[in-house]
Amino acid sequence: MSTSTALLTDHYELTMVDAALAAGTAHRQSVFELFARRLSGARRYGVVAGTGRLLEALETFRFGDEELTWLEAQGFLRPQTLNWLADYRFSGNIWGYPEGEVFFPGSPVLIVESTFAEAVILETLALSILNADSAIATAASRMSHAANGRPLAEMGSRRTSERSAVAAARAAYIAGFSATSNLEAGRSYGIPTMGTAAHSFTLLHDSEREAFEAQVAALGTDTTLLVDTYDIEQGVRTAVEVAGTGLGAVRIDSGDLPVVVARVRNLLDDLGATNTRITVTNDLDEYTVAALGASPVDSFGVGTSVVVGSGSPTMGMVYKLVARTADDGEWVSVAKKSTDKASVGGRKSVRRIYNDRGAATTELILLGDGPGGASEGADLAAHSREVLVPLVVQGETQPGHTGREGIAAARERHQRVVAELPPIAMSLTRGDPAISTEFV
Repeated sequence: MSTSTALLTDHYELTMVDAALAAGTAHRQSVFELFARRLSGARRYGVVAGTGRLLEALETFRFGDEELTWLEAQGFLRPQTLNWLADYRFSGNIWGYPEGEVFFPGSPVLIVESTFAEAVILETLALSILNADSAIATAASRMSHAANGRPLAEMGSRRTSERSAVAAARAAYIAGFSATSNLEAGRSYGIPTMGTAAHSFTLLHDSEREAFEAQVAALGTDTTLLVDTYDIEQGVRTAVEVAGTGLGAVRIDSGDLPVVVARVRNLLDDLGATNTRITVTNDLDEYTVAALGASPVDSFGVGTSVVVGSGSPTMGMVYKLVARTADDGEWVSVAKKSTDKASVGGRKSVRRIYNDRGAATTELILLGDGPGGASEGADLAAHSREVLVPLVVQGETQPGHTGREGIAAARERHQRVVAELPPIAMSLTRGDPAISTEFV
């Protein structure tokens, strides 16, 4: 089967290319922006994730014989367009917020500059990756803050599709999770994997004790024993009897967690297992994690909530044409004016403004010559930094954004930029973005 990503797109991307080629406008230089008009779930900030995956997908965005044969059989493209697709290689420039960065309404998360045909054809691929991955990373970031430094493991593979599970583990890891249950994510991205046993393992055996003995014999006393298949208190006692006071951890997957966790901690301490850790699962999200802030929980396992963006499974990002050249070669700003769907035309650069204490205050979007270019009328504060970075230059992917290197950099970057946000950004209540967006 072909490994091309070229057909991970919508039908109308190719009909637009077909019509533009016939009209002679396909090769006009154009600028597209990917942005969100608002933050899904009225959250205080968004997290960019999926950039590395998009760049990797761009490398295989090729129309090979298999793709062209299928398209020809569909009969909706002219032979000239099929010939153009056969030679397709993105040769333009892409700027963007680097992965792990935070963004706000109107932030040009991705800027694609090339011919109209070369750029428009990437719309669906870019949106499908960044919308999903950024939604997961945004939810994961909120959970990571709520955990207040305690480890979080992503365990949501069974609550999404098989390939989405791998992407979800990657996005969650960038935003602060420490491990995943998904082995393919471990193999593909180097994310630490974890897991021991489910309730079925206990039920397989004639008694809970026999199940614990089998697990300890196979995995050692530093393993995590699941103690709530039957009675939690008896499960804890049996676990310590089998593994000794050096038992690594117990896992709790049910009950009124704040109450249960406190009782289990007291019981473990009474039994001499003072160093045995407590990990909890049981349909956690950022709100339940936060509610356990004062409980003696050592780590969390989050499944469904993280892989579906904790109620906001997409970031609502769009991909719009904001500038193009006219027949004379001069740039023309263009913008959509539809009610509630308006966009801001023009080539842009972005600087984040900070106060004297190093806290971000404003996302300043500068209309002018584009990323890295000059902007007229901009009164920049003394403390600011450029947000956009080059991702693709003349068709060549820039180093440091893909593979394991890119993930490590994104994870470190996310930790750093979240620390720059004002305290209101960490609120779990619905509200306005943590910093304002201004166009100048």
